[in-house]
Amino acid sequence: MSSQARFDALSQERLVPVGSGGTSRSFVRSLLEILRHREMLSLLVRRDLKSRYKDSTLGFVWTLVRPLTQLLIYYVVIGKFLGAERGIPEFAIYVFTGLTAYGLLSEIIGGSTASIVGNAGLIKKIYLPREVFPLATVGSAMFNFIIQIAIILIATAMLGSFPATIDLVYFLPSVLVLLVFGTAFGLLLAAVNVFLRDVQYLVEVILLLLLWASPIVYSWSMVRDILGHGLLLDLYTNNPITLSVLGFQKSLWMGGQGIADYPADLMLRLGIAFFIGLILLGLFQRVFAKLQGNFAQAL
Repeated sequence: MSSQARFDALSQERLVPVGSGGTSRSFVRSLLEILRHREMLSLLVRRDLKSRYKDSTLGFVWTLVRPLTQLLIYYVVIGKFLGAERGIPEFAIYVFTGLTAYGLLSEIIGGSTASIVGNAGLIKKIYLPREVFPLATVGSAMFNFIIQIAIILIATAMLGSFPATIDLVYFLPSVLVLLVFGTAFGLLLAAVNVFLRDVQYLVEVILLLLLWASPIVYSWSMVRDILGHGLLLDLYTNNPITLSVLGFQKSLWMGGQGIADYPADLMLRLGIAFFIGLILLGLFQRVFAKLQGNFAQAL
């Protein structure tokens, strides 16, 4: 049999699960295994952060360049030129809070989707719980997120509108919703992307659409006035990104105190979204665990 014939025969073979990543792994067992490899997870997070700015003179300063550039564009072009800032006091803070919320979810999902393919060399050589690669993306995204939150707090303090009110209670639930949905879809898309490489490009398009489908450069009340009270408004509002952006704005944007409109049951909606996110996280982790046995073969 010729070499080409052997390759053709091998290409027709069904993928057979190998290693420890079979379907028998429960969510709890996977979590315990990840905890046993927490030092490796920490190393992967640090590696991701360092590799982004390797040989860069400014280093982590570049973490701020993209969001600040986006802020400048939205503030000048959309806020000033198109007049979106009318009726939205402290428009720069308003936009930056939304961008920070969106940026966390976008970075988690975008980075996680490519995490397995990007670490093909490690995956083919050693065994680790494969979940650590998407989770490393979550860790590095949280690092950037904390820096941006610090920028918001400094800016609000300089403007004399530091967010020291009871509405800060909306901040943590909003972050948790972003983390649980980002991790859930990150695991699912990371696994699917191994077998369908077009997924990572499709994700970029979807994330761009979600940016403009969230009340970041416009207010939720504008959408309510257009859609009215009904099913369409509920579908728009219950988008996890929309809920989290609203939570960020309510907790960090003091310019809207007393004048901005939010859903009356925002905290309840955040709680329901978090619960749904936990269910999806468990389901998508099971899908990830079922597929991961074939990662090395597919890569």
